Amino acid sequence: MEGFLGGSYPWVKSFHLIAVIFWMAGMFMMPRFFAYHAEENATHGVGSSIDLTWRERERRLMRIIINPAMILAWVLGLMLATDIGWSGGWLHAKLAIVLLLSGYHGMLSKWRKQFAAGNNPRGTKFYRIINELPTLAVVVIVILVIVKPF
Repeated sequence: MEGFLGGSYPWVKSFHLIAVIFWMAGMFMMPRFFAYHAEENATHGVGSSIDLTWRERERRLMRIIINPAMILAWVLGLMLATDIGWSGGWLHAKLAIVLLLSGYHGMLSKWRKQFAAGNNPRGTKFYRIINELPTLAVVVIVILVIVKPF
């Protein structure tokens, strides 16, 4: 039985996956940007030209790539979930992880604003460690979607 998307389902699924790839790429990049930014601030100080350059890079990454990709991933993902009738424990587990990733996205946004205000209370090691969280989420999500273990 075909859902409401009909023949457009593969297209919606394709664009969902493309949006997810861009979203995750941005969320992998941002903590690295923060780590490099924190290193430069330790060397050159807050308010230096290098600091201001990193602030602008982070702003652009968030506004041009990460935010739009997340919105598109969510909209298309919800369309797909509705089309298949919200069935399957794997889908519910995936959505729970995506909610956690969205919270992580919110934390990145908060930290970017702290950098922009000249206030970064964390060191480079923190950002290098936190950078691994999306990796774990992506591994679990891919297994849930492909294997559908429950």
